[in-house]
Amino acid sequence: MIPTEFDYHRPASVDEALELLSRYGEDAKLFAGGHSLLPAMKLRLSSPAVVIDISRLEDLKGIGEEDGHIVIGGGATHYEIESSDLLKEKTPLIAQAAAVIGDVQVRNMGTLGGSIAHADPAADYPAAVLASDAEIRVVSPGAERTIAAADFFLDIFSTGLEVDELILDLRIPLQKANTGASYLKFPHPASRFAVVGCAASVTVEGGNCSDARVAFTGIANAAFRDSGVEGALKGSSLDEAAIAAAAEKAADGVELNSDAFAGEDYRLHLAKVYAKRAITAAVAAV
Repeated sequence: MIPTEFDYHRPASVDEALELLSRYGEDAKLFAGGHSLLPAMKLRLSSPAVVIDISRLEDLKGIGEEDGHIVIGGGATHYEIESSDLLKEKTPLIAQAAAVIGDVQVRNMGTLGGSIAHADPAADYPAAVLASDAEIRVVSPGAERTIAAADFFLDIFSTGLEVDELILDLRIPLQKANTGASYLKFPHPASRFAVVGCAASVTVEGGNCSDARVAFTGIANAAFRDSGVEGALKGSSLDEAAIAAAAEKAADGVELNSDAFAGEDYRLHLAKVYAKRAITAAVAAV
């Protein structure tokens, strides 16, 4: 299908992009890689009157280290993230998630900011962002604020972003010593979105788990941290039996999604399987 008619703007700066957002409000949509927006426009699920192209804004690009954090620009592509040696070493969850998004063409064009702002309930980044304890720095005309990952993903295609805000970057604390992390998913065979995706980060001190962060995507309306699994892991020996017992608590009390590909029971089963696999892989990476 062909999208409805719209006006197109390519701002030369973040300030100009914000001015356009403020001017057009809910009639405008930001465009970066376009892999979420353009299909929705073609299907007439989204019909913005104005498209603001921020794909060439250099201030939104780049990957670096600053003040004890890894900083990833909202305009960084999935390929840039998956291939970054800095990220592989110091915050591997994000690189691992990027590496399994879609296909090569999608990873070459799609961006971090576009993906997390879209908040598809089956997207890969949200689980990794949550388990990395990241923060999202956003800007609006005359203001800037930071949103904790736990407060960002609210519901299906819904985030803590305001209509006039733009994602500047993602800020992730440097991974602690004696910490391992892993992101694994069961992908839909056609779309490659996560039917179930699990991100796990575990820290070991004195032979036991001193900290654990486990997050899921694909199984509910929004990605979430699983406090039941995390609580079972903390203080445990992280042996096979302890990991299996913790994984059995996956998605306890969570309202699960159901569709033509996977019902609630199947998603719950997969959540337990992939929690076990991701935690095991994280422990092996310590």
